[in-house]
Amino acid sequence: MIQQLIDRYKRYRTERFLAQTNQYPYAFVGMGQHSLTNLYPVLHYLGVPLKYICVTSERKARLIERKFPHVKAMTSLDTILKDDEVKGIFVSASPSAHFTIASQILKSGKSLFIEKPPCQTLRELDALIDLQRLYGSPVAMVGLQKRYAPAVQILQKRLRKEHLINYDLNYLTGAYPEGNALFDLYIHPLDLVCFLFGKPEILVCQQVAQTSYILMLRHPHIVGTLELSTSYSWTSAEESLKVCTSKGIYRLSQMELLTFEPKHSSILGLPYEKVHKHNKTIDYLYARNNFTPTLPHNQIYLQGYYSEIQSFITAVGHGHSSTLTDITTIKPTYEVLMRIERLLTESS
Repeated sequence: MIQQLIDRYKRYRTERFLAQTNQYPYAFVGMGQHSLTNLYPVLHYLGVPLKYICVTSERKARLIERKFPHVKAMTSLDTILKDDEVKGIFVSASPSAHFTIASQILKSGKSLFIEKPPCQTLRELDALIDLQRLYGSPVAMVGLQKRYAPAVQILQKRLRKEHLINYDLNYLTGAYPEGNALFDLYIHPLDLVCFLFGKPEILVCQQVAQTSYILMLRHPHIVGTLELSTSYSWTSAEESLKVCTSKGIYRLSQMELLTFEPKHSSILGLPYEKVHKHNKTIDYLYARNNFTPTLPHNQIYLQGYYSEIQSFITAVGHGHSSTLTDITTIKPTYEVLMRIERLLTESS
């Protein structure tokens, strides 16, 4: 009897996955390392049919058609934009080209998924938002996947019920000579704190190295400090967030581990733990299981890539733009990015 139930459940789970099909073909602009590592595998797993891949090189286009014979590779967007069968387009190209590509897609009325950064200025972001409204693109979504990370989702729900005190965020990597660290890298931690705590005001912005900054931000209900730096190492890169509330301390590490350490009670303001010894208690709210190589414990899932792409496909299928990273929702992030850039320019 038990074996029959197990077999039935496994069969149901497999059939449910196979039944999830996508009615529209999609196109993809770009085929760099990030796309190949984080985005294309999710599209393949979800069974998202790619009709076109657009790249800048004819040689790369021919190689793509040899590697993926079911895909049409090209160096021009025109054919894709004129194809009524294609409802959504993924873009992960050079950041400097994103605004121009996104503008063309939105003018065609097709849905857009664009990797960060979608543009280089707040004015360009406003222009993209206006284009979406003017030409009626059902979905315009930005690839800020950390909003979709399971640990972030859990943390956000917990913090809504807490009295917030302060936070400390560290985003530490190695050198980044190939682009603009502020918009290419630091957009992630800055968007994360905007997402969790609301629109911030910059209290302190101190440049301590060429692309390393110490920030203090004040949000509606919390103040936090951030160290954003490329002065460390990619081998031991660190992304961590500590949030202090009236009930305890949350710690998020690399999107893989989320813990909560409850605070001990006090009597008339005196810490009871100093009088009576207490054992340290840590609640594990989310932790990666490295033993089982299943989807929920895959890094692509942990970092939020899977859920963000799934959200885009679902939104396109239903013809609405209710996603966590709708292009209109990242305006506070761009406002703080532009303010930091302005402060750094004024101080140099």
